[in-house]
Amino acid sequence: MTLAVLHCRALQGMQAPEVAVEVHLANGLPAFNIVGLPEAEVKESRERVRAAIQTSGFEFPARRITVNLAPADLPKDSGRFDLPIAIGILQASGQIKCDDISRYEFAGELALGGELRPVRGALAMACQCHAAGRAFVLPADSAAEAAVAEGARIYGVASLLQACAYLNGLQPLEPVAAPAFGMLPNYPDLADVKGQSVARGALEIAAAGGHSLLLMGPPGTGKSMLASRLPGLLPPLSAEEALESAAVQSLASQGFRAASWRARPFRAPHHTASAVALVGGGSDPRPGEISLAHHGVLFLDELPEFDRKVLEVLREPLESGVIHISRAARQASFPARFQLVAAMNPCPCGYHGHPSGRCHCTPEQVARYRGKISGPLLDRIDLHVEVPTLTAEELLSASAGESSESVRRRVLQARERQWRRQGVLNAALQGEQLERHCGADADALAILAKALQQLGLSARAYHRILRVSRSIADLQDAERISRNHVLQAIQLRRLAREDI
Repeated sequence: MTLAVLHCRALQGMQAPEVAVEVHLANGLPAFNIVGLPEAEVKESRERVRAAIQTSGFEFPARRITVNLAPADLPKDSGRFDLPIAIGILQASGQIKCDDISRYEFAGELALGGELRPVRGALAMACQCHAAGRAFVLPADSAAEAAVAEGARIYGVASLLQACAYLNGLQPLEPVAAPAFGMLPNYPDLADVKGQSVARGALEIAAAGGHSLLLMGPPGTGKSMLASRLPGLLPPLSAEEALESAAVQSLASQGFRAASWRARPFRAPHHTASAVALVGGGSDPRPGEISLAHHGVLFLDELPEFDRKVLEVLREPLESGVIHISRAARQASFPARFQLVAAMNPCPCGYHGHPSGRCHCTPEQVARYRGKISGPLLDRIDLHVEVPTLTAEELLSASAGESSESVRRRVLQARERQWRRQGVLNAALQGEQLERHCGADADALAILAKALQQLGLSARAYHRILRVSRSIADLQDAERISRNHVLQAIQLRRLAREDI
C-alpha cells in the first residue's frame, strides 16, 4: 500500500473543520514534501516526524513522500498534524496494518523521542469528531480535556509507539472517562468585607440579575475584594455552561484545566492589555479576555488607566454577548457573555473627597482623568456604586458581614423567578420582553418619567434602570416594580453618574 488517508482537525475560531491527511509514497529520489497551505510549524513537522519514527524503532521510508492536507484552501497551523502524518507514513509503508483506520481521528505534536505533547483546542476537536462518528486518538495530557465532550470516545496515548501498538492490536486502550462534575469551587467569602453595606447590596443585585457594575472609591476601600467575591455569589455552572466555557478555554494558549472544570471564570487583565488581548484577534484569531470570561466575571481594575481605544471595543460585546473578529483572510466569532465589574479611583491621586483632605488634584485634572471613560461605555454599565473610605471607628467596630453562602441562596431564588417568568436573566431582557416583564405601578412610572426629564437619561439608561429595578423586586419576591425599587435603582446609577 502506497497511499494512506487519515482524519484530523484544523481550528477556525470556535469551529474545528475536518482535514484529510493524505500520505503517498512514490519511487524516486528521497524527499519529504507537505502541501495544502501549511504554516511554518506544520512544515517543520517533517523533521519531528522523521526523528520520532526512527527513535521509536520504525524504518523511515527512503522514498518520495508527499503529504497533502485537504482542503487545500484551509490554513493549517500548529504541531497537531505530527501524529497523523507519522501514522500515515507508517500505514502507507506497511509498518502499521489497521483496516479500520478511517474510524479514528488523530492529533498530537511529536517530540524527537516519539513522545506526544499536548495540543491546543482538544475539546473543540473532540466535539466535532464525535459528531462525525469517529473515535479520537490524541496525547494523554490532552485526553482529560477532550473527554469533557459528552459521548465522545477518547483514547489518550503517551507516545507514537503506544499509538501504533494500539492500531496494530498489540495493546488495548480504554476510553478516557470525563472529569467529575464535583464539588463547588472554594471562592473567597463575602464575609471578609467589613462595612460597605451599599456596595455589598449592589453586588448582590448584580449577581441576581447578571448586571455590570462600576465601583468607585479611594485606594484600600475594598473594591478589588468585592469584585473577587462576585463569582461566589453566582449559581454553579450548569453542564452546558461549563462545556461552553471549557471549549473557549481549550482554544487559549494556556488551555483547559480539569481542576477548574466547574469554576466560573474570573479574569482580571492588567490595564496595559491591548485591544486584541481584551477581545481577541491576531492573524490566526484566538479568544481574548472577554471570551475567556464567558459565563463568568471580567474585572477591570483601575479602569481609567486602560487605553481609551481598548475600552471602546467593549461596547458591542457588552450588548450582544458575542464578538466577531474579521481579518483579511480569516473570520471568527467567539462567545462573550460575561459580567463586567470595573473599579476606579475618583481622581489621579485617588483621594478626591477623602476626609483627610490629602487630595490636591485640580478640577481640570479630575475632569481629564474621569473623561478617559466615554459616555457610551459608561451608559452600558448598569450599576455605578461609590465605595467610601471607612473611618477608624467604623473599621474597628465593624463585625463580619453576611457570608457568601447566605447571599447566594437569595440570588438563586431571584434567578429562579426570572427563569420561570421570562427564560432569561433580567440583564438580557430586550424589546417587547422588557416591556412585558418589567411592569411598574403608577408611582414607579411617575418617578421614572421625572428621572428621564431631570437627569437627561438616554433610552438605554432608562431600560437599564428598569432591568435593575426588576432585579431588586425579584430579590424581595415582589410581582411588580414599585416606587422604592425604582428609587433604589436610580440611586445606584446616579451616585457615580454625578461625579463622572
